[in-house]
Amino acid sequence: MTEPVPLSGTSFLAESDLDYRALRREHGAVVPVVLDGGVPAWLVIDYQELHQVTGDPVLFSRDFALWNQWQSLPDDWPLLPMILRQFPPDPGAGGRHIIERKAALGSSLDGVDLFRLRRDTEYFADELINAVCASGKADLVTDYAKLLPMRVLAVLFGFPEEDGPALVAALNDMVDGNERAAAGMRHLAAATAGLVAAQRRRPGDGLVGRMLAAGTGFTDEHVMHDLLEIAAAAHQPVADWISHSLRLMLTDDRFAASLFGGRNSVAEAMNEVLWEEAPVQIVSGRWAARDTLLAERHIRAGDLLLLGFQAANNDPYVRTHQSAPTGGNHAHFAFGHGEHRCPFAAQEMAEVMAGTAIEVVLDRLPDIDLAVPAESLTRRPSPWLRGLTSLPVVFTPSPALRSS
Repeated sequence: MTEPVPLSGTSFLAESDLDYRALRREHGAVVPVVLDGGVPAWLVIDYQELHQVTGDPVLFSRDFALWNQWQSLPDDWPLLPMILRQFPPDPGAGGRHIIERKAALGSSLDGVDLFRLRRDTEYFADELINAVCASGKADLVTDYAKLLPMRVLAVLFGFPEEDGPALVAALNDMVDGNERAAAGMRHLAAATAGLVAAQRRRPGDGLVGRMLAAGTGFTDEHVMHDLLEIAAAAHQPVADWISHSLRLMLTDDRFAASLFGGRNSVAEAMNEVLWEEAPVQIVSGRWAARDTLLAERHIRAGDLLLLGFQAANNDPYVRTHQSAPTGGNHAHFAFGHGEHRCPFAAQEMAEVMAGTAIEVVLDRLPDIDLAVPAESLTRRPSPWLRGLTSLPVVFTPSPALRSS
């Protein structure tokens, strides 16, 4: 038995693609890993095996009540919010209850007006560009991308506009798994519970109102957790999709035309990022419902399996020519696979927010250029979400737009 790989530190940062190739050579398709605090897990990194795990929700369940490590977890374990970023289990209800809730959530998201979502995204994007446009320089991560998605989602949920910045900060703490992660999760939970309670007292016709009126018998707590799921699954990944797409367009000649008035390659750049720089790099998770074999690994009942989306996207048996353009190929794992994949409506929403955010930058800052050498850009120290720490740019100063 090979030694488990620590899923932390520098080995999963900027050169993580090289690390995955090394992991395949040493461990094969399923890698024994250890999380912070000595918590064991399995990391599935090959396309075929990941397809198998995500396609069998009975054997590889999302019910974390099955986890065989509960007794060994400290109460303040910082990764718990990331590991449990999903629907909570309902004892006795079984996996079908989760599927029913997923369907109800998908139906509620289907009612989102994408034209209004684009308008709201443009409004907040313009507000953020207004804050930096006169200076001639900005960091498109800290000044823009990581501030935008949750601002839009907060309005979609029904939060007052002024609550947005605090919600953004809480989410960033949670997904980074730092010492403020638990406090961030508590803030999000309390704010969302208050919102759901207010909507229950005075029902509206927005997203939360549709979720409460779905007629599925789900409680306010269910709706609260579903909103947290949307927020956690959308905010930082969309922010990273925005920043990585802009980085690609600023550094790769194939997409440079988009910086000078063209728009045909914006969608191509965004799809390239989903293959090469998937914002959600590793996801928890699945728990084995019984003892089983996976790629000749003995998986015990209750073992945690982590889904290596980025690794699978670059599986050499699937991407035999990894330097070739991805074009219109959408067979990546960026949105998951199987019954628990990201709902189609949510994918559309993410694409609208990310695409609109990129277009606002190109419209407002047409001569934008990278302010540092491309090789100096660094990524956050997280194995979970793959995002830049900064994206410094320069441009010709311009006046702020007036609010309409």
